Amino acid sequence: MKATAQESQSLVLIVDDEPFIRLILRHFLEREGYQIAEAQNGIEAIKAFNQLHPDIILLDAIMPDMDGFECCSQLELLDCNKHTPVLMITGLEDQESVDRAFAVGAIDYVTKPIHWPVLRQRVKRLIQQSQLQQKLETVNLELQRLVTIDGLTQVANRRRFEEYFNQEWQRMKREQQSLSLILCDVDFFKLYNDTYGHRIGDRCLQKIAQAIKDIIKRPGDLVARYGGEEFAVILPNTDTEGATHVADNICHAVRTLAIPHINSQVSPYVTLSAGFTTEIPQSDSDMEEMIAAADWALYQAKAAGRDRFVQNILLPKNKTSR
Repeated sequence: MKATAQESQSLVLIVDDEPFIRLILRHFLEREGYQIAEAQNGIEAIKAFNQLHPDIILLDAIMPDMDGFECCSQLELLDCNKHTPVLMITGLEDQESVDRAFAVGAIDYVTKPIHWPVLRQRVKRLIQQSQLQQKLETVNLELQRLVTIDGLTQVANRRRFEEYFNQEWQRMKREQQSLSLILCDVDFFKLYNDTYGHRIGDRCLQKIAQAIKDIIKRPGDLVARYGGEEFAVILPNTDTEGATHVADNICHAVRTLAIPHINSQVSPYVTLSAGFTTEIPQSDSDMEEMIAAADWALYQAKAAGRDRFVQNILLPKNKTSR
C-alpha cells in the first residue's frame, strides 16, 4: 500500500555515506510516493534538517567523522518541539547498539540488509504517529488558549489575568523592575445595556476590547476582561510615565470609537474610566495591595466625573503619604 495523499507530501531525509544505499532507498521511497532529500554524512544531515524540516529521517548508524549515534543526539537537541522521528539503519544487531540507538533519540531501527516490506511499514507508521502527535499538540494548545480567553471579547479572562499578574509580579520582584497595572471600567454600562439591549452591549464590549488591544503592542503586556464591563492591563517593565501614556491612549481610543450612549451622564458617546498604579515589587509588598491600589484609583476616576484616568501612588511601607 502506497502512502496516502497526506503522507505523500511527507519529506524523507536519507542520511548515508554510501551513494548506492542512498540511491536504492531513494528509488524505493519515491515509488511509495514520498519526497526525498539526501545527506552523505552527519554534518550535512544537520544542515539539511535545519533547512528542510523533514517529516522523518532515515539515518545510517555507521558513518565517518560523525556517526549516526552522534548525529541523532545533535538532531534531538535541535528538534525539541517537532519531535521528528529518526529511523536508524544499522548493520549492528547487538544489544548494546540497539540500546544506544534508542538512548540517543531514535524511534525505531531496521537492520542491513534492508527488508523492504518492513521498511515500508515502519516509515508509514512513524510518519502517521508523528502527524497524529502534532495534531494532538495543536489541539492541546488550542484548548489551553480557550481556557484562558474570554469568549465574548477574545482577550485574556480573569483566570489568565491572575496567573499572569502573579508571574510578572514575581519576575519584577526578582529583577527589581517597575510593574504597572491599569483597571478600566465602561462608564454607565448598565444604563447602556438598559437602553440598547444586551446584544448591542456585547458588541460594545467587543469593540472596546479590540480598541484596548490595539493600544497594547508589546508581547509581554496583557489585556484581560477583569469583570463584566471591567478590563485590566498588565504592563511589565513599565514606569509611571509609560503607564500614564497607555492609560491616556486607552481612554482616548474608546472616545474615538464614538459609540452612541444617549443616557450617559458624561458624554453622548461611550467612555471609559481608568485607574492605575506602578510599583517595583519588594519582598515585603503584597500583590493584592497593588490590585486594590489600582481599584482605588479607578474609584477616584469615577468620583471625579468619569471619562478620565487617575494614578494611585503606592508608597513603600516605611513611608506615609503627607
